[in-house]
Amino acid sequence: MADVASPFGAVPVSSLVSCAYNDKIVHYKIANGYNTDIFYGDFVKWHDNAPNITIQKDTGTTAMTPIGVFLGCSYTDPVSGEFRQSQYYPANTAADDIVAYVQSDPFVVMKIQSDGPVDQDDIGKNVPVVQTAGSTLIGTSKNAIDISNAATTNTLPLKIIDFVDGPNDALNENFPEVLVMFNVGHQLLNPLGL
Repeated sequence: MADVASPFGAVPVSSLVSCAYNDKIVHYKIANGYNTDIFYGDFVKWHDNAPNITIQKDTGTTAMTPIGVFLGCSYTDPVSGEFRQSQYYPANTAADDIVAYVQSDPFVVMKIQSDGPVDQDDIGKNVPVVQTAGSTLIGTSKNAIDISNAATTNTLPLKIIDFVDGPNDALNENFPEVLVMFNVGHQLLNPLGL
């Protein structure tokens, strides 16, 4: 039972495309010294950082333009000079070789916690994101969905498609985990390009 608000961001679990889910990870650069923490489970977007395209945290709530879900990174530690793999990107890291691991499937299905009770009739509704600073201790996001603003509004970034534990269990939980997909704005589906 999810009776405690302990959000963990978005966790990819499957895909809507009709093939076996293989959790395809794509590598993208993060700019040297980028000034925002990015946590495992945060939404990220492309940024035109000429001459390179880099990744930044997508901080949107009611509108987003994501490329996917951040699943960690690697870089050469600027203090020790050692190669480092991390659950999260610490803001202002001074390294030229920072690589983000991103689940960029526009049809990915993600598990995420709700910030309140979800009703059966919320299935199929669109929802905004609650953006909360992640945990530097364990490196995970603390983002959730904002169920109080679930609506048919076509510009909201995520769509609820199912409950994690089944509809009967979820109806008895204060902060249920739901399955969502990107509703609009995914950068790979944008015909205008970057």
